[in-house]
Amino acid sequence: MLTIRDLSKTYANGVRALRGVSLDIPNGMFGLLGPNGAGKSSLMRTIATLQDPDEGTIKLDDMDLMADKQATRRLLGYLPQEFGVYPKVSAEAMLEHFAVLKGVTVKSERRELVEALLRQVNLWDVRKRKLGTYSGGMRQRFGIAQALIGDPRLVIVDEPTAGLDPEERNRFLNLLAEIGERVVVILSTHIVEDVTDLCSRMAIIGQGQVLLSGEPVEAIRSLDGRVWRRTIDKAELDGYRARMNILSTRLAGGRTLLHVLADTRPEEGFEAVAPDLEDVYFGRLRAQATARAA
Repeated sequence: MLTIRDLSKTYANGVRALRGVSLDIPNGMFGLLGPNGAGKSSLMRTIATLQDPDEGTIKLDDMDLMADKQATRRLLGYLPQEFGVYPKVSAEAMLEHFAVLKGVTVKSERRELVEALLRQVNLWDVRKRKLGTYSGGMRQRFGIAQALIGDPRLVIVDEPTAGLDPEERNRFLNLLAEIGERVVVILSTHIVEDVTDLCSRMAIIGQGQVLLSGEPVEAIRSLDGRVWRRTIDKAELDGYRARMNILSTRLAGGRTLLHVLADTRPEEGFEAVAPDLEDVYFGRLRAQATARAA
């Protein structure tokens, strides 16, 4: 269990990235959902010991992750949002280099480890290719391979599916789900569908604060009977915004499709719709924005 308590971080420019974040994260896939700038990357970097919090604690079982950063890094696998590679080096050679840095100094053990990891992420057949020739999805899978060196107890992946095509995204998410059967995996993303598909537990973060934490299924169930849908002309949107709690809007066939949160039918023309995690997500973010504006 990863236990985070009262974590806060303010940068030198005055930006309050984290505001008293507290979370309990068990083994398995945990989704950290929030828009760009919500504080997700700041939280991931703090857990990964790449920056110190101003306040708060982080423990993995009984181990204080901030007390011994070198020990923490030995049990941590981290795939940051921007993962750079040496474009003229092969995947096999690069992974061997990372293994040496992680302390795997016996050559035979290192070769066995590199082969096992490259097979696990389905890159063994292209192990001799230069990393600069890999697609985005292949680079992300290589990033997971390097994160798994040393059999980590905690794996952090930050916005891993951004920019991937649907096939690569599915392959990558299946790989994460397999890894999450054994260890704590934190999936930080702004893509609601990734969390819906993979995570048994989740949190929504906005402006550095935890807005919701729990099971996606329970969060969705909390909106049963309260989400309504209607298609309108775009010119009518401002009027609806002024008198209704709009969760989301999107274009559909040249018109605007509204999702509205209300305890009863808002007016004629609306139909009830089964809620999903996107409704939960936008509802929490809009509630936070409304509270701050009040």
